Amino acid sequence: MTVRWDKAQVDGKSMRVYTGVPDRPGPLPCVVVAQHGPGHDNTIQDVVQRLHREGYVAVAPELYHRQPKDVDPKISRVTLLKDNEVIADMNAALEHAKSVATISRAGVTGFCMGGRVAYLMASANTEFKASVVFYGGNTMKPWGDNQGPTPFERSKDIGCPVLGLFGAEDTNPSPDDVRKIDTELTRLGKWHEFHTYQDTGHAFCNFLAADRYRERVARAGWAELLAFFDLYLKQGKA
Repeated sequence: MTVRWDKAQVDGKSMRVYTGVPDRPGPLPCVVVAQHGPGHDNTIQDVVQRLHREGYVAVAPELYHRQPKDVDPKISRVTLLKDNEVIADMNAALEHAKSVATISRAGVTGFCMGGRVAYLMASANTEFKASVVFYGGNTMKPWGDNQGPTPFERSKDIGCPVLGLFGAEDTNPSPDDVRKIDTELTRLGKWHEFHTYQDTGHAFCNFLAADRYRERVARAGWAELLAFFDLYLKQGKA
């Protein structure tokens, strides 16, 4: 099967899901990909396509689907997201993956705001057996009207290994933020491994942002992701 746009149902609404299923017998490992702030541009579609080529069922839900198309361009769509709805959308994407293929083990990853979502889902759904967080910002802030709990406050519920990839010159998350998360996960006894790349800021994997993209670091981060998912999803390490 080629990579394509599908539709899934969540809370009575239709949600587009960018979907790739390898043309091989299952069960297959699966990765749910959380978008970054710009949405489903070529960088997120490229992630799905690359994971698909590596033998993963890859699905990326369109997390802005609840919002009207004519949102004031001065308003960030990210600020309109709610954690409970994001969790429902990510869970629906995983269920969609199960509907198009036989799944063995599932992981989650995301970039920028999607990195925050990947951290959130590590605590929100025990079906995820590995989480890779690319420079997830605002982990200490809630999304939505109820003001909590934040992904950071949910750290005690994380049920899978977490790989974090960050830039030393990033401001959200800052190196201090990364150290705080690292300290909390260590205190809680949660398996995690964080990599911080020097001379690197935010969005270093975004090849559409020439001023931010760092090819060497992006390649290194992708290699870490593949090795991590190979161990925990393909090989099934507990």
